[in-house]
Amino acid sequence: MIENKKILKCKKGQQFIMEGALVNGLFIIMEGKAKVFRTGINGREQIVRFAKEGEIIGHRGFGTEEYYPIGAIALEDTLLCSFTKEHLQEALLNNAKLSYDMMLFYANELNRSENKVKTISQMTVRERVIDTLLYINRKFGTTDGFLNLTLSRKEYADYAGTTEEQVIRTFSSLKKEGLINTRARHISIFDVDALKAEISQHNFFLDS
Repeated sequence: MIENKKILKCKKGQQFIMEGALVNGLFIIMEGKAKVFRTGINGREQIVRFAKEGEIIGHRGFGTEEYYPIGAIALEDTLLCSFTKEHLQEALLNNAKLSYDMMLFYANELNRSENKVKTISQMTVRERVIDTLLYINRKFGTTDGFLNLTLSRKEYADYAGTTEEQVIRTFSSLKKEGLINTRARHISIFDVDALKAEISQHNFFLDS
């Protein structure tokens, strides 16, 4: 697999997986960050997750699927390692341990997805926005006190399943309450525990 890998460089904003395109393999992020999305009703983008260094993208299209069910865009200059579908299939057929680990990986992914769908459907808009902030804080950490992932208000809305206007209003409320601070696209969280307490009833703190 090492001999057959391909290294790709993506500029910020470059799409490297086209939703609906033929599956040709999967990607591992070596450096950088990306967003994974699906197109919903009326062409609206729904961000499924954010990915960072060491994570796989495109695995849900691997196997029996012929087309990618998702798209992926680099959120900053990103370095990718790519393996073709054929090379992956060969590796899985010849390596029982790899096949077993992949099976566990997919089972875990399915469990996370099912829990997320169930929990998000029970959250208010404010709770979904808070959950998004905690997810980004948990996954990417902070730099100089600000979340180490810079997103637009629309991207927050596309992940939280709400509108840009609702995100702006929620951020404004959280800022007035002294829970967060905003500086353009940069956001800092002042009280993580207080935000966790607001959504603790949902028991949803998965690193999905």
